[in-house]
Amino acid sequence: MAKQSPQHLDASQFTADQQFSADVVIIGSGAGGGIAAELLAKAGLQVLLLEEGAYYDRDDFVMEERWAYPQLYQEAAGRKTRDQAIGILQGRTVGGSTTVNWTTSIRTPKPTLSYWQTEFGLDFSGDNRLSPYFALAEQRLNIHRWPVPPNANNAKLQQGCERLGWEYTVIDRNVNGCANLGYCGMGCPINAKQSMLVSTIPSALAQGARLISRLSVRQLHWQGNQVQSLTAVPVDRFFHPRAEIQVRIRAKHFIVAAGAIGSPALLLRSKVPDPSGRLGKHTYLHPTVISGALFNEDINGHAGAPQSIYSDQFVWPSDGQAGYKLEVPPLHPVLMATKLTGQAQAHAALMQQFNQLQVTIALLRDGFHPQSRGGSVSLDAQQQPLLDYPISDYLWQGMRRALLSMAELQFAAGAKAVLPIHHQAQQYQSWAEAKSAITQLAMRPLLQTVVSAHVMGGCNMAANERQGVVNADGQHYQLHNLSIFDGSVLPTSLGANPQLTIYALVWRNAERLIAQLLG
Repeated sequence: MAKQSPQHLDASQFTADQQFSADVVIIGSGAGGGIAAELLAKAGLQVLLLEEGAYYDRDDFVMEERWAYPQLYQEAAGRKTRDQAIGILQGRTVGGSTTVNWTTSIRTPKPTLSYWQTEFGLDFSGDNRLSPYFALAEQRLNIHRWPVPPNANNAKLQQGCERLGWEYTVIDRNVNGCANLGYCGMGCPINAKQSMLVSTIPSALAQGARLISRLSVRQLHWQGNQVQSLTAVPVDRFFHPRAEIQVRIRAKHFIVAAGAIGSPALLLRSKVPDPSGRLGKHTYLHPTVISGALFNEDINGHAGAPQSIYSDQFVWPSDGQAGYKLEVPPLHPVLMATKLTGQAQAHAALMQQFNQLQVTIALLRDGFHPQSRGGSVSLDAQQQPLLDYPISDYLWQGMRRALLSMAELQFAAGAKAVLPIHHQAQQYQSWAEAKSAITQLAMRPLLQTVVSAHVMGGCNMAANERQGVVNADGQHYQLHNLSIFDGSVLPTSLGANPQLTIYALVWRNAERLIAQLLG
């Protein structure tokens, strides 16, 4: 673990109450907080960066799930919606989800930007266009087309698309010196992944910023139209808040970048003004369904770049139905065992075929239809966040179509059997058999396995305060020295992996904030 230094303090080591001050305090060190920290520190502002997770570095990343999930993920990678029907993978460490994501970097789809302009008055064209900021982020984080042939897990997605005449794309990845290990989700042990952990945060610290890890921000204290201070507490070794030590921090400007569950939760705990009624509402997940396929040859989905091919064949259907993006995940034993269906001998038999298993996932694009309004963040009795995420029939039918598409693709790629990850499904030996069975599956919570690694919304931006929590620059409509710089400002899901959108949007908004703060 990174050691204590003048620039980094581990709050779990505090033995008495503490007070700090800064020009700007940033709550959260992921994609939004990391970009903002570097830019603000380079501008000469005194920056204090706060992170609930621990400060680990390459020497700690041992490529073992039993270590990585408890140490690097929210709720030990066991975070779920209130009804337990959707599992959510979300980072909790210095660098946030950028430390553990699978490196896929995609610009915001143009249809998404068009929808935001129509529905929310957000105009990202002309002088407001994001393309210069995409280019800046791509250069800063070494985002480029992955030049290495895909591993077999991704290659089967490509082969299926080729044989069916479907669109597919080689993925851009934020890596430099990547050894093609395949363990990105457990932290990169060679610092090849250009996460905030190895890029913007060290740069910000070198420019004089300070970092406090293992610190949970509990409340913003505000009066009138200004935030005056915040209070926080250390967390214990299980990352639970400890109330016996209080930390108070004052700043001229406050940036919330705690993610699309953490940021709404903090603002709800702080009882900030919410005239739009949208705080914590319209939270989106890209609800994701899974299809496994067995091949005669070894797939070895644990080895090689986790994601290098995707297909947008079904993301933007012309008939108004729910769209979905096709990708693959990395395959590791714990991740796979906790998602596979079946019990006892049937489950064990599947695990024995671990190396022959190929997995495709379909990420549903939510937020673009009256029957797809996402979920809502609330607080439990301990003031910790809960996410309610009702799945409408519109989305269930999209999931059924996604299962059909994935089965067709996997058989086209040469699978000997396909297993939709649904508790009523079985292994099917042909596309015709799978098609007949999938159309009869009961699409209900806990029967259909649903997961997500993308959380968006809950503090959405809009052109006016009636429709949003913040404006297009990420500034809170009612509290003038509060900005929100993370995926919670997105008004819908994206239909694409979100990290590059957050980098570009925050880069733009941080530059505007710097101009404002420096006069």
